[in-house]
Amino acid sequence: MSIGKEFSKGIIKDQPVLRLFLGLCPVLGVTSTATNGLGMGMASTFVLLCSSIVISLLKNVIPKSVRVPCFIVVIATFVTIVDMSMNAFLPELHASLGLFIPLIVVNCLILGRAEAFASRNPLATSVADGLGMGLGFALALTILGGFREILGFGEIFGVSFTPEAFEPMAVFASPPGAFIGLGLMVAGMVFISKKLKLD
Repeated sequence: MSIGKEFSKGIIKDQPVLRLFLGLCPVLGVTSTATNGLGMGMASTFVLLCSSIVISLLKNVIPKSVRVPCFIVVIATFVTIVDMSMNAFLPELHASLGLFIPLIVVNCLILGRAEAFASRNPLATSVADGLGMGLGFALALTILGGFREILGFGEIFGVSFTPEAFEPMAVFASPPGAFIGLGLMVAGMVFISKKLKLD
């Protein structure tokens, strides 16, 4: 598969959230706003991309018997970098995402791509896969967060644009709103997949 196809598959064909249903814990847990969704998505993209690079470069050095613990150490290293950097430079976002940042270590999307792809493919395709999957994940989180923020608060990225008569729907600002929003997005992805004949 070409590098372009490896990159684009994470956006639509193998969309990690809406088609593969990976990493749903942060998807449902942090997407109360578009800012939270984008922040978690970009943090996960950074970890996924960097760990894919390191694991692809070291795939012939890591013994098969200890590959998963080694992958977790690599991933945890980049999660620590993200956690400390966000705490230093984006303290409000760091506080808002809370425990979900360290939990990137056990995100099945990241460990799954390390095991199933980066450890078996050359560097260039691993970079394309990691970046595509990460951006697909970030896109889904941002759209869901934006959807919930508009309907639940009447604003997006903290900017209010709704008329004064607009009544925010409190359900979208609460945890059940994440399930409703995700369900609607999955239905939309099924429709798009059928139109594009992805299955």
